Amino acid sequence: MAQVTLKGNPVPLEGNLPKPGDKAPDFRVAKQDLGDLTLKDLAGKVKILVAVPSLDTAVCALETKKFNERAAKEDGITTLIISGDLPFAMKRFCSTEGIDSKNLITGSQFKDFSFSKNYGTHIAGGPLAGLSARAVFVVDKDDIIRYTELVPEIGSEPNYDTVLAEAKKLV
Repeated sequence: MAQVTLKGNPVPLEGNLPKPGDKAPDFRVAKQDLGDLTLKDLAGKVKILVAVPSLDTAVCALETKKFNERAAKEDGITTLIISGDLPFAMKRFCSTEGIDSKNLITGSQFKDFSFSKNYGTHIAGGPLAGLSARAVFVVDKDDIIRYTELVPEIGSEPNYDTVLAEAKKLV
């Protein structure tokens, strides 16, 4: 079980973070239309799986916008932002921010915590309990994890350059 911090305070996580070379665990999230999306639905694609607590926070919103600006414009890469927000809120955020769902998809864990629990990012205690810690996973076309980044401080951003470089290697 990993641990991260929130404003310097320890935050315990539930589950085990998969490592590069591991088979990506399956998951189920709710799309903006309330339909389900699983790892199998993204088969044969290079994927950047981005776990964030909530799009209603400044860092999560900024991170989503940056992945939209950078990764979603790359041919052959699908970016999935996964948060605890309701699909309606995610849809409103994307509409307000001009995010097109062609290569950047949002998925909500409001019904099913399989992503955060299977990927070791589920916050087990504290004020954000039940949400996901900030993390990024690059997954190849065969659903093998090639890069993992668990951001040590929930209020910090991931290393966008490294994430994109790792994803581009797989296209």
